[in-house]
Formats: sequence, structure tokens, C-alpha cells
Amino acid sequence: MAYSWVHKDRGELRIYENLNELSTDLADYIAELSEVSVKERGVFAIALSGGSLIDLMGKLCEAPYSKTVDWAKWHIFWADERVVAKNHSDSNYKLAKDSLLSKALFEVPVVPSHVHSINDTVTAEEAADEYGFVIRQLVKTRVISVSDISDCPKFDLILLGMGSDGHVASLFPNHSVLEEKNEWVTFITDSPKPPPERITFTLPVINSASNVAVVITGGDKAEALHLAIDDVGPGKDFPTLPARMVQPSKGKLVWFVDKPAALKLDCCQFSE
Repeated sequence: MAYSWVHKDRGELRIYENLNELSTDLADYIAELSEVSVKERGVFAIALSGGSLIDLMGKLCEAPYSKTVDWAKWHIFWADERVVAKNHSDSNYKLAKDSLLSKALFEVPVVPSHVHSINDTVTAEEAADEYGFVIRQLVKTRVISVSDISDCPKFDLILLGMGSDGHVASLFPNHSVLEEKNEWVTFITDSPKPPPERITFTLPVINSASNVAVVITGGDKAEALHLAIDDVGPGKDFPTLPARMVQPSKGKLVWFVDKPAALKLDCCQFSE
């Protein structure tokens, strides 16, 4: 690890020299949380996003993790999903299946019924409602824990990426969905990035998780990361930056960042 720093209220920041170092530590981190959760609860409820995050998780399908992780106890969800067919190139499920789950299913015993994808045959609103219902049923059976300060589900780990605009999951800057407080899963039909129709966990669900990890790579994310973490002045429009609104109520927040993405952070000035 190149650098580790704990911000007083923005969680732990881990900065890496290269992507191989980052992906190795990310695999260690996920494997450790899985072990703790399985010992404490008998299951590990993890929610994924899309993008480069999935490729960076690939080491989990290699030794030693392929043999040491208790894959049969995993329940896999998506923090956001594009409302397209599961075999569509824009599908986060397809991305995870092709890059991670197909390897995991071949190499290790992930239980197919523990992979909770959205219904891809209905509208965005219906898909969000159905996914919320699935999660509620699994909260009732304690596959997913419940927050002790609200009725929200408490996932063992939610993994997020971040866009260059500071969006996380499908929560985009200045979008009304950021104000959603009642639903666990909601939908949008006007995403500023294609495809327009998506479902997404809401901020109360993300911030109720036991652990949230945000994985950010690339110099195009540097300004957004600066606004998400640093103590910037009141002239900056950071309150509606979704990544800055990720702040677990009682859980732990960790940022996994490569050097190019970290170049504008106040805490660490690297030579390019």
C-alpha cells in the first residue's frame, strides 16, 4: 500500500501505486469482511456496482481466495442496475457474470439462487419495486441484517465506484433521487449517462451498511474525489455531490484509490 490516511469524518483513504496493488488489497479486504460476517451471522450480503470495479475484484477468483472464501454463504446484490436485458452489454449483471461470477461459479461454489438480480422484463418502476420487495423478504429472514437506528437493510458490504461527475450507484448530482428517504430501492428514467432507465439503492440504504467501499481509479476522477473528501470552502457546490453524501451512520467507509485519482487531494501531493 502506497499510503493510508484516516479523515476525521470521511473514512479511511487508501492510495495505491498501481492497479495490481489496489486489486490485491481489495480482495484481502472483501475476503476478511466475508470471513467475519460468516462467523457472526452465517451469511455475507454484498452489493456490487458496475464499471471497472468488477475487473478489480477479479483476484477473488484466484488462489488463495478461491479456496479460502466461504462462497456458499455469499448473497450477491446490485447497488444499481441498468434496466436492460440481462444479456445486454449495458447490464451490470452481465458485466459481473462475465468478468467475475462465471469464474466464481466455475471455480468456487457460489449458490445460483444467492445471486439476486433485477427482473429485466418489467419497467424501471416495477423493477425497483420488485427488488425492494426481495430485499425486504431477505431482511425478514435475516439474510440481510437490519439497521439498529432505522428500518433500513444493513448490508455487510456495499461496493461502489464513482464517476467523474461524482455520481455513485445511479445517484447523479442534483437529481431529485438524492432526496429519496422512504424507499430502499428507487428508479430513474432520465440518467445523464446512457442507458436512461436504471434502478438504484437510495442513500439511506447505502449509509446503513456495515461497510461501504468506494473504488476510484483514473485521473479524470481527481477533481470529484477532491470535492468528495477534502474540506472545501462554501463556494464549492459539494453538498449535492453524491459521493460526498456517502457517509455510513454507524458503519465503516473505505476509499480505494490509485495515484492518478488522488492527485488533487489535500492530504497527499504526489509528483506526477
